Amino acid sequence: MPLGFLLQAVLIAAAPPSGQSVTVDRSPNRPIVIAHRGASGERPEHTLAAYELAIEQGADFIEPDLVPTRDDVLVARHENEIGGTTDVAAHPEFAARRTTKTIDGAQVAGWFTEDFTLAELKTLRARERIPELRPGNAAHDGRYEVPTFAEIIALAQRKSAETGRTIGVYPETKHPTYFASVGHPTDMLLVAQLKLAGWDSADAPVFIQSFEVQNLKRIRAMTGIRLIQLMDVGGAPADGAAPSYAAMLTAEGLAAVARYAWGIGPNKALVDGTALVGQAHAAGLRVHPWTYRAENRFLPPRFAGANGRGDLSGEITAALRLGIDGFFTDYPAIGVAARDAAVRTRP
Repeated sequence: MPLGFLLQAVLIAAAPPSGQSVTVDRSPNRPIVIAHRGASGERPEHTLAAYELAIEQGADFIEPDLVPTRDDVLVARHENEIGGTTDVAAHPEFAARRTTKTIDGAQVAGWFTEDFTLAELKTLRARERIPELRPGNAAHDGRYEVPTFAEIIALAQRKSAETGRTIGVYPETKHPTYFASVGHPTDMLLVAQLKLAGWDSADAPVFIQSFEVQNLKRIRAMTGIRLIQLMDVGGAPADGAAPSYAAMLTAEGLAAVARYAWGIGPNKALVDGTALVGQAHAAGLRVHPWTYRAENRFLPPRFAGANGRGDLSGEITAALRLGIDGFFTDYPAIGVAARDAAVRTRP
C-alpha cells in the first residue's frame, strides 16, 4: 500500500468524529523542563547524544524540530537547510544539490533535507551550529548521525522504562505550509508516527508545537494530543492565519487560540516583565516560553556574567515566579535544579 494511503488509514481509524471537540486536561502540575533540541548547550543539537544527555539530566521532555526527507521520513534538524548543522559540504557527491529556495518568503541557499533520501542523510554527520559560542560542542563534530523521529521516540520510551519516570517528546512541525506546497504534507506524517508509538490522546506524554495556525487546527482534527501555539516577538504566522503574533496575544487573540490549542509557547521576551502569563491563564492556556540559554548573547543584561556566560538559573527562577507552566532550555541540568528549587520554596 502506498505510504500516503497507509497514513490516511491510520489517521481515519483513530481521528475524532467530525465536529467533535477534543477534551484536554488543564489541571495544574509542576512546571515542566523541556530540553530544547536535547541538552544542546553541551552536545550538538538534535542528536541522540544530546537527547540522551538531557534525559540523564532530568528533563521531562525532549524537543525535536522535524523536517522531512525526500522519501517522507521525519528527521530532527533545526531547519531543512543542513549546511550549518551537518558535514554535507564536505561530501563531493552532494555538491550539485546545493541550491536556493524560497521558504516562508525568505531566500535560503544551501542543502535541504527534502532533496535527500534517509539513506543519503544517514551518510552525513552532525556539526555544532554555533561553534563560536559552544566550542566544547564543536569537539563532537562528526560523531553523530541525523536522527529520525522514530529513533527519538524509541529513545524516550526506552529511557522511560529504564528510569521509571515518563520522558515525553515535544515535536515542532517546521514550515508546514512550505512543505505541503512542495509535496511533503508533514502533519499527517507526524500524527501517524505518534499513533504508531501509542500516543493519540491528551494524556500522552506529548505536545505538538507550531508557529503556524492552520496546521495545528488540522492536527486537532486528527488527534487528541495537546497542541502548543508558538509566538514570537515580531512577525506573523507564515500561513497568513493571523495578521501578527501581537494580535494573537490580545485578549481576543488568546481566546481564539484557546479554541484549538492547550497552551502557548511565547518567546521568553514576551513573558519577562509583562502580564502575559496571567492573561494566558485567564484564557485557559498554559505557558511554555522559549528558550533559556546560559550564554550572555541570549540573556537579559541583568543576568549577564563574566567569560561570556551568566546567571541562567536566576533568569529561569524569575520566570517561574511569574507562574509559567514549563520552559524550553538548552541546559536541562540547570533548568531542573532551578525548577526543583522553586517548587521546594513555594508557599
